Amino acid sequence: MNIALIFAGGIGNRMDSKNCPKQFLELYDKPIIIYTLEHFEKHPEIDAIVIACVEDWIPHLEHLLDEFNITKVKEIIKGGSTGQESIFKGLLSIEKHFPKESIVLIHDAVRPIITNTLIAKNINSVKEFGTAVSTAPLTETPTQLNSKGEIIKIHEREFTRLAKAPQSFKLSSILKIHRKAIEDEYSTAMDSCSLMMHYGETIKLIEGEGLNIKITVPADYFIFKALIDAKYKETFSPPKATKLMKKPHESEVEC
Repeated sequence: MNIALIFAGGIGNRMDSKNCPKQFLELYDKPIIIYTLEHFEKHPEIDAIVIACVEDWIPHLEHLLDEFNITKVKEIIKGGSTGQESIFKGLLSIEKHFPKESIVLIHDAVRPIITNTLIAKNINSVKEFGTAVSTAPLTETPTQLNSKGEIIKIHEREFTRLAKAPQSFKLSSILKIHRKAIEDEYSTAMDSCSLMMHYGETIKLIEGEGLNIKITVPADYFIFKALIDAKYKETFSPPKATKLMKKPHESEVEC
């Protein structure tokens, strides 16, 4: 079984979207989280979806799933106070419903530009190597700083990658590491990849796409809009404009 675990438990303070979590911001009358879910809904190798969501927004998400005909969602669970906790709670839901050797693709609700090819690469890598972390090459030079803000190392781009998502694992393996982290009271992992590496697990990197952006700040939203507009231009006319068609000031982004 191949299960997508979508975590949508964040509020998105950096998006400055007032009372609306960034995953529910709309473009062309469709919330970002639905753009994301549609990729997994339509992929023939994905058997089910579990979502960890902001508790107060679960009823709204249930309505959206019905409105946009998202049928593969097995369960929506309350997200945790951190991304790590939200993922663990989602993994527990998957464990409840599916075999322990299932493949789990962990993905951000606000990373809506993914492809069928990337999903398939993740699944195939886990089958062969046990892990898969989607990556992209850097186009600028990464630097490492000390506590004073001084550059102490320049990293070579050739040997540096951006870790993105999906990040995919066997359910039994990623659950074991999460339980070890709880036992050790380790709760500061940046993502599943860093959590696995913290405990000495070998990670298989796969080449993803640079356009697989995470919508974190207002500029990301407008990049996303430009990408969607370009897609529509190649195929058909875009749907009717929404209230976000005109670029607002950063403090004006709303649902």
